[in-house]
Amino acid sequence: MRPDLKRFLPPVLSLLLACAASGQSFTPVLLYDSTSGRFDKGYGQNAWQGAERFAHESHLAYRQVSLRHGMTPEALLEQQARRHPSMIVAVSFLFAPAIEKVAPRYPHTRFTLIDAAAPGRNVQSILFKEHEGSFLAGMAAALKSRSGTIGFVGGMDTPLIRAFGCGYAQGARYINPRIRVLQDMAGNTPAAFNDPARGKQLAQAQLRHAADVIYAAAGHTGLGSLQAVAEAGKFAIGVDINQNALFPGVMLSSMVKRIDLAVYQTLRDGQRGRWHAGVRVLGLRDDALGLAMDRYNQGLIDLDMQQKLAQARRNIVSGRLSVIDYRTTHQCPTIPATLHP
Repeated sequence: MRPDLKRFLPPVLSLLLACAASGQSFTPVLLYDSTSGRFDKGYGQNAWQGAERFAHESHLAYRQVSLRHGMTPEALLEQQARRHPSMIVAVSFLFAPAIEKVAPRYPHTRFTLIDAAAPGRNVQSILFKEHEGSFLAGMAAALKSRSGTIGFVGGMDTPLIRAFGCGYAQGARYINPRIRVLQDMAGNTPAAFNDPARGKQLAQAQLRHAADVIYAAAGHTGLGSLQAVAEAGKFAIGVDINQNALFPGVMLSSMVKRIDLAVYQTLRDGQRGRWHAGVRVLGLRDDALGLAMDRYNQGLIDLDMQQKLAQARRNIVSGRLSVIDYRTTHQCPTIPATLHP
């Protein structure tokens, strides 16, 4: 637009034109850590839903790229950064080392990392208090268990996945101090998140040892665990996205982790010029975690259980009930949590 004409535009119209120009130039890309991408029925699908919400509301397009077999996270990140998008949202802690290396080389690109922290003036890291949501999952499992034994199947053995299991154990012991909590990890490499057969095997072993509720935080591997529980006629707890519909009547609940909310908010903030580098931590207080309740698990969690879970949630948010984060202590307490005055 000619400068001599622009000065005659009403201020509001000038602002609208500026915003439109800014929005149209916003070109984000979403990176998945596996070939499953948004079709994984969990973590990736959750992120995709957040991006889709942003696209629907803003009428802006985004690109999505999955990590292919044989390609490293750093190679994928470098490949996409060379295209100079406005923002790269990397959905997985597996991208953390790559962002630390690549981000400084592209100072005009904003990088958002989900589930891990990385330094950088152009890096935003979004973390979750998974231990808080998992505490509620552990409470639900202990309240439902009749055998006094429950299980947890994790994916790759990392502090993040340990935090899920530790929060789960704390919640279970809050209800029953003598409950037995079986815990198994699928492996020590990223492949541990993509092995349903291994997940099924681990869950079957826990079932043989009397576990009657199993919580799976293992990506695609966890789907195998849920299948094993369904075949045994016991109860399972899903993770990340609401997985209750996968096995109606078997899924006690799902510990929903609002990766969709994190993706949506960072894209929205980037488009509106409100994005900031640094670390954001989301928990129960932010409604970023919680147990899914819907028609598929209706009747499995009775009113008494719901009331106990709701009260515990209020106590965690208020600070009266502290849940230990394994990532800060590298050990899980065996003494049940107690309320503070």
